[in-house]
Amino acid sequence: MSEKQNGLILKGIGGFYYVETALGIYECKARGAFRKQKITPLAGDRVEITVNVNQENTIDSISERSNFLVRPPIANVDIMAIVVATKEPKPSTLIIDRLTAIAVHKGIEPVVVVTKSDLASSEELCAIYSKAGIKTVAVSSVTGEGIDLLKEILSGKISVFTGNSAVGKSTLLNALDSSLDLQTGEYSEKLGRGRHTTRQVELFKFCGGYLADTPGFSSLDFEKSDLILKDELAYCFPEFEKHLGNCKFSTCTHTCEKGCRIVEAIEAGEIPVSRHNSYKAFFEEAKNIKEWEL
Repeated sequence: MSEKQNGLILKGIGGFYYVETALGIYECKARGAFRKQKITPLAGDRVEITVNVNQENTIDSISERSNFLVRPPIANVDIMAIVVATKEPKPSTLIIDRLTAIAVHKGIEPVVVVTKSDLASSEELCAIYSKAGIKTVAVSSVTGEGIDLLKEILSGKISVFTGNSAVGKSTLLNALDSSLDLQTGEYSEKLGRGRHTTRQVELFKFCGGYLADTPGFSSLDFEKSDLILKDELAYCFPEFEKHLGNCKFSTCTHTCEKGCRIVEAIEAGEIPVSRHNSYKAFFEEAKNIKEWEL
């Protein structure tokens, strides 16, 4: 006796996948056809499974993904919450800009979350990303500033949090959902992970949606997980979009050319200088990327 159900992969460990359906969570094995097609099911995949009596449950099909990340391995992410602090550690716009570019390139909405707004002003940082058309929220786990707004943004979504250590991710997550009761500095503690599963991605209920727990991953892993070709890079900066195609020369790289509408927008104060500096740095890197490397 068997039954077909649709569900969401919460995690995969050692070839077993844990799929949440309307009727519960089932341990499943992927059908051999996926191996032949070189497809690996990922946390976040929407799947059809067969629930069997007295034999293994199976994942039969995987719905088309809206996106996926390689490091950490996860599919169908709605939001990448890029967590930075006003101070201690000092925020790096270069790192933030690389992460926002990767998110946009992957079809993921970037949200810049500035923590510790009670310790220093978040205005300058928020102004940069708000002007770039990227959702930006200043939060304080001490005063509660911005917590309700961030909950509203994350509600019903699959979200990934990234940020360097000491920016306050665990403290922030506890403020968003007190039932998590996460240990400061170790937001995988909640899941009671063993030493063999510390690099596995897992989804758990959070703000009416899911949080992708990515233990052991840092912003550096996200930065290395995706290469963006130079011809695609400008489209990963939302504030450039309305100017693209309007430059004097069709071969414009938007770095320094005369007649470049983006350079003119920067000179007019419409685009933050720091964003363009990051774009130029990424463009120099992208010039050396070959398509076969992707």
